[in-house]
Amino acid sequence: MKDHHPINNHPYIIKLPILIALALVCGMLIGANFFGGQARMSNISRGINKFREILSLVETSYVDSVSTDSLVEYSIKKMLEKLDPHTNYFGPDEASLAHTQLESGFDGIGIEYSIFNDTVYIANTVLRGPSDIAGIRCGDKLVAADGAPLVGPHLNSSVIFSKLRGKKGTDVKLTIIRRNENAPRQIVVTRDRIPTYSISAGYMIDQQTGYIKIDRFTESTYQEFRTTLLNLKTQGAKRLLLDLRGNPGGYKDRAEKVVDELLGEDKMIVYTDGKGSQYDSQTMTKFDGVFEKGAVMVLVDENSASAAEIVAGALQDNDRALIVGRRSFGKGLVQMPVSLADGSELRLTISRYYTPSGRSIQKPYQLGREDEYEKDYEKRIKSGELYSSDSIKFNEKLKYRTLGGRVVYGGGGITPDVFVARDTLYFTKYLSDLIGKNIIREYAFLYASQHQQELERMSFKEFLRAFAVSNDMLDDVKQLATRSQITYHEKEFFRSVNYIRAQLKANIARNIWTRKSVNAGLNNEYYQVMSVVDDTYQKALHHFDKAEKLAKGELVETLSHSFKH
Repeated sequence: MKDHHPINNHPYIIKLPILIALALVCGMLIGANFFGGQARMSNISRGINKFREILSLVETSYVDSVSTDSLVEYSIKKMLEKLDPHTNYFGPDEASLAHTQLESGFDGIGIEYSIFNDTVYIANTVLRGPSDIAGIRCGDKLVAADGAPLVGPHLNSSVIFSKLRGKKGTDVKLTIIRRNENAPRQIVVTRDRIPTYSISAGYMIDQQTGYIKIDRFTESTYQEFRTTLLNLKTQGAKRLLLDLRGNPGGYKDRAEKVVDELLGEDKMIVYTDGKGSQYDSQTMTKFDGVFEKGAVMVLVDENSASAAEIVAGALQDNDRALIVGRRSFGKGLVQMPVSLADGSELRLTISRYYTPSGRSIQKPYQLGREDEYEKDYEKRIKSGELYSSDSIKFNEKLKYRTLGGRVVYGGGGITPDVFVARDTLYFTKYLSDLIGKNIIREYAFLYASQHQQELERMSFKEFLRAFAVSNDMLDDVKQLATRSQITYHEKEFFRSVNYIRAQLKANIARNIWTRKSVNAGLNNEYYQVMSVVDDTYQKALHHFDKAEKLAKGELVETLSHSFKH
């Protein structure tokens, strides 16, 4: 923000829009709803008066000119650090960006990008979107927008969005550098409405098994899910593999509706419990779902959080689905978004999520110790939890039972019924550099462009069965990487080679078949190719017998439940 300088004798009267809005909202919510007592309200008033007095003195008497807005922003954020890890304050730009991620579309130029070494690389363009029409292509480096540089150590998504997104119909002049060209290109792109999708795959694995991958729970997730599920049923799906790996959550009500399509009527999905009863709630299934019978398996990992954990926990506790993978993130605190006068937003924790059996989804934390909370992933690595089921420790004090009597444990996150270790053998620095500089996607784009006619003569099924990435293609990739200043490491290359082959084949498929698919937003071909090297996916398929038993009402042995309990 720009610095504001004193313009009258009482600058704080007009300098504190954020503080006043926050005081009013939090005063009403926290004081009236939570504490209720006059003494508590008096304490809040004294605190606000003290802060206002100090800020006024800084503004009127401090030796140098300062930005009171910046001081207020900083103070709010530092204050909230004393609370739980998920109570947050977002400035106007941050709040707008956060909301955009859960909307069903936005006005922009239609690109996917990656940031590597302070440089923006175009990873893909939306088919028939503004950038695709204007001639932007995979592998281009985006260095400026309307003359403003998009390079350097301060580059982040907020900066990029502020330059590329804008009102539909407006133009933005992009400066790009294309490989093997010396001079930058100037390309004018006219912004348009870009639809976004939360389901990235929905296809038949075999004649009876459907697969759906939900990336996050947005405005359109439920309708996308229902449409995809009905389509799979018409193709003969009698069992379902639901992939929630890497899903950070989103709208709670969309997650609940997804559960309702899979779970019988009058079953509990989730309940919340807060201070007092104002924000307590209990959600039950309400309607006849389109897939209430038939085996269901849900894939989760350490990056499945919040609304994704509501889905996994509800289906596990009702013995409706077999959960496969690794313990989920453990985000079970409920935030209420409060819009402030200047467009900023407070997300205040008001309650906790609990699964139907009574387990709290939230992993342990200490107030004001966000640094420790953020180290949880490191702790899982050090403890071996991501690599061996023997390293998973169950707290006998947090033992619960599912609707059918299976033992499950609390303690944070949803522990899977079937554990699959994280596969890190293929991940090397060389692979990281290839991905960061977009080498694999760029080569796949070039190969698909050069061989488009011969590839289109094949059906995707033929391609999936017969096409193999040759050694010559791998040599071309290495040469392209070398020209991009990526140092070749032979041992690392051979550790990663199977994954590189799969990525090349999957991205070639995406460029040929997905780009002309009528299934908007679905990258089915990409995921079908990648499933071959997806260890969790492959191992899950071998455990559908357990999911079939659950669907019939039988108990099964799982990671946390044996018949010895």
